[in-house]
Amino acid sequence: MAELGRLGLVLHPRRDVSAVTGAVVDWAGRRGVAVHVAEFDGHRVPGAVPVPEAELASSDALVSVGGDGTMLGALRLVVDDPRPVLGVNMGRLGFLVEIEPPELLGALDRLAAGDVTVEHHSCLRITIGTDRRVAFNDLALSRRPGDGTVNAILTIDDQQYGYYRADAVIMATPTGSTAHSYSAGGPLLSPVTDAVVITPVAPMSGISRPLVLGAGERVEFDLLPAPPQPAGPGRSGTDEEPVGRAAVETDGQVVDHLEPGRTVHAELHRDAGLVVRLDVRVHRQRSQAKLSLLDLPLLPEQLRELLPAHVRDRLARREPP
Repeated sequence: MAELGRLGLVLHPRRDVSAVTGAVVDWAGRRGVAVHVAEFDGHRVPGAVPVPEAELASSDALVSVGGDGTMLGALRLVVDDPRPVLGVNMGRLGFLVEIEPPELLGALDRLAAGDVTVEHHSCLRITIGTDRRVAFNDLALSRRPGDGTVNAILTIDDQQYGYYRADAVIMATPTGSTAHSYSAGGPLLSPVTDAVVITPVAPMSGISRPLVLGAGERVEFDLLPAPPQPAGPGRSGTDEEPVGRAAVETDGQVVDHLEPGRTVHAELHRDAGLVVRLDVRVHRQRSQAKLSLLDLPLLPEQLRELLPAHVRDRLARREPP
């Protein structure tokens, strides 16, 4: 890894991250490392240099302070010239982010010394007309309330494969296979797999099971109108039929709304993101445990009640063991 001369901070937009950012600025000041932050967050980080957000991409490494959403934003920011991204967890579960605030200073020391593993992540390159998007987790075509189901023909490498009629269709990377796709019944893909998984949500007809494709296979979704429905009690005919419009989501963010007749292209690209890992094995063990917690019918605060009182207090203060 290149010498660490500039650190870029990417912050959760609403959470109080001052304790973490203050620790980063203090650590960097003692080592002659410059800390940059986006101009719109400059007032939140005394001692950091505010720069245009695009300029953060030229940092030697990024520190993402937030949850998985913040981490995904940091990865998208440097997708054209990947830089290592270290994630500090200020969220709840956090599958991408690895370290907790008490572990930060030790993690920064190891990052500066190059004593870390850099994990390579794939992304989806998405094209809709002239619009281009990137997703490190997933692409989803989701029904809009009142507009009926998502109806789309799936084409793989210019050959029609079948069609979907469902509440949503999700295309996920190996990283994203633990997110929306998993909750819809899709399989977990190993992080080292060069593959994508396409998972329908509440399918009514057409393709009803997850589909795993290899890297390099070009995928197209051609949106169709909703199928006609027979008139019945309370219905006045085809004028009231839904049209099959779809919301387009990338990494959980709605980026477009499409009418029937539009086409969405997507393809997996390798080595698009670099994630800093201190201990790959421990991180995967933690992620496996977190996934198992998602299957429990309990809210996070209810799970905390199962812990001894002194452990709950330490977690509340985010103190080390």
